[in-house]
Amino acid sequence: MLRFLPDSPPGQPLRVLCLGAHCDDVEIGAGGTLLALAQERPIEVEWVILTSDAVRAREARSSARWFLSQGQVLPASLERIHIHEFRPSFLPSHFEELKELFYGIRQRMDPHLVFSHHRGDRHQDHHMVAELTWNTFRNHAILEYEIAKFEGDLGQPNAFVELPRPLVDAKIDAIRTHYASQADKTWFDEEAFRGLMRLRGIECNATSRYAEAFHLSKILL
Repeated sequence: MLRFLPDSPPGQPLRVLCLGAHCDDVEIGAGGTLLALAQERPIEVEWVILTSDAVRAREARSSARWFLSQGQVLPASLERIHIHEFRPSFLPSHFEELKELFYGIRQRMDPHLVFSHHRGDRHQDHHMVAELTWNTFRNHAILEYEIAKFEGDLGQPNAFVELPRPLVDAKIDAIRTHYASQADKTWFDEEAFRGLMRLRGIECNATSRYAEAFHLSKILL
């Protein structure tokens, strides 16, 4: 599937770092790709979310545990779920603390692949995470995922991962099951999630009709 990305050494799992500003960002932006990766090969995942409250933290941990229990995800990944409690919409005001946090992640993990927000994302929290990702993981493969929202900043991604229909359904069902607190949001419904994946499937001529899309700025061949 992701044949153009660095592979793990023989006999070792692919180390994947998932970064999200908010509790449901990773699942919405890259959940299908994670499920597809786990079907293909053993992966070891570190899952880091920066903002939450008591309710959303419980939802995020439950959701992450479900995604990290699928396919060939190493069981140790379940111990590497980190849900922080920074205040949503105020991440830029915590720059120094966040810089230290990202430095700590880099000290304990050298990922083969990083999922993070797109640097062109206009949401202040998303943009901050994207910038810190590139500041911290300067020599790594980074796939910047997209989140549909009020700001209307969806662009022209250049990396596509085709998703079979069962994985699309599983991703959507998991998000809706684990994030009941978001059900009243105008952007949080099956039509929105499936519609974006269908559109990206058209753009990459996916035989399955569905895909997730990412912004890929650099790759060493």
